[in-house]
Amino acid sequence: MIHHPNPLCSLCNTTNTQRFSYSENRQYHLCQDCDVVFVEKHFLLDKEREKAKYDNHQNSPQDKGYCDFLDKLLVPLAKHLQEGAHGLDFGSGPGPTLSIMMKERGYEMDIYDIFYHDKPEVFEKQYDFITTTEVVEHLHQPLMEIERLWSCLKEGGVLGIMTAFRVEAFSSWYYKRDLTHILFFTPKTFIWLAAYLGASLEIPQSGVALLKKGTS
Repeated sequence: MIHHPNPLCSLCNTTNTQRFSYSENRQYHLCQDCDVVFVEKHFLLDKEREKAKYDNHQNSPQDKGYCDFLDKLLVPLAKHLQEGAHGLDFGSGPGPTLSIMMKERGYEMDIYDIFYHDKPEVFEKQYDFITTTEVVEHLHQPLMEIERLWSCLKEGGVLGIMTAFRVEAFSSWYYKRDLTHILFFTPKTFIWLAAYLGASLEIPQSGVALLKKGTS
């Protein structure tokens, strides 16, 4: 009998993982340390197929439903921001909306997206806040990307993350049917991430996490 070693967790890189579910012709594993569920690397889409999926996104500032969705993050985030704060929207997509909404509210924003706005000079700046909405579930190297964003935050700055929190009925969950979704988070995952980063954590509602950089 062939022994298959447990794959490394895609987020925290431990081997304390176990098989969790199999559907959409791909294997899902659960990490016992950070509580993320992840897809094994050999099931990931290549860049061309991944971008083709994103090209279908039709988000815009004129879509009230989408703006209301973004406000789940932006309203609690704004409580932490000073007037005129300068932010970065990481993973802005083909039709930037969040940055426009924030500019209308008096905040300056840069945008970055590896497929649509690949301008890495943004990572040489320091920001009061960084937003990443419906992005972390797509990341092939999530901890590296989150650490890079964290290093761009000023002391006292806030990293705001939106991603659907994993449900108990995972096997029938619509969210995992999108094959570009490869990581599935819970509040426990963000508790782990906050401890790892030395951040304070606020979860204002399901699917939203605010990580604040300490001012020690």
